[in-house]
Amino acid sequence: MVGYVEDKEVLLKRLRRAEGQVRGIHRMIEEDTYCIDVLTQVSAATKALESVALALLDDHLTHCVAEASREGGPVADEKLREASAAIARLVRS
Repeated sequence: MVGYVEDKEVLLKRLRRAEGQVRGIHRMIEEDTYCIDVLTQVSAATKALESVALALLDDHLTHCVAEASREGGPVADEKLREASAAIARLVRS
């Protein structure tokens, strides 16, 4: 079972919001909307996706990594490496 199963509906709601924002940005570009207004919407969509990413990371740490830590050994090491790599990707983006 994945760690985010209890938050699935919240995550899907956030993703639908981000999807709508991206469609809005597409429409704004088609309609030659002022660039600053488009950038404002890009920022909002980015924040919505970051919110999803942070929620997933939190769930991964509190569920998958915590469970693996209790088991110890190579499984724990792998989950910690995965979490570290995911954090690095989020920081770079």
